[in-house]
Amino acid sequence: MNIIISNSSGRPIYEQITSQLKQLILTGELNPHDMLPSMRLLAKELRISVITTKRAYEDLEKDGFIYTVVGKGSFVADTNRELLREEHLKRVEEYLEMAVRQARQAGISQEDVKEMLQILFEEA
Repeated sequence: MNIIISNSSGRPIYEQITSQLKQLILTGELNPHDMLPSMRLLAKELRISVITTKRAYEDLEKDGFIYTVVGKGSFVADTNRELLREEHLKRVEEYLEMAVRQARQAGISQEDVKEMLQILFEEA
């Protein structure tokens, strides 16, 4: 598992860990019931505080992406389809928001953006 922490990203480290682990789960690189590194091991590998990895794992568990078995560790949860769909919708919405900002900055009309989107859907 390759998690990259950026000190210049402006995002808290625990959020960087959370989003990267979610991405690994959503893409299938981490499968249901795969064991995650212990909080201490991950903290050591990333050279960060155990408190930071604990926060990331707690957020992932709260969001239903992982579960923890006392004395055994944390594992990838059987993610429910609706949760996956919501996460994908959220990600697409973020990308579309960036595209709209770019279009506005470039003076591209809503109709032109809709036409581009239609063309991209047809080509895919």
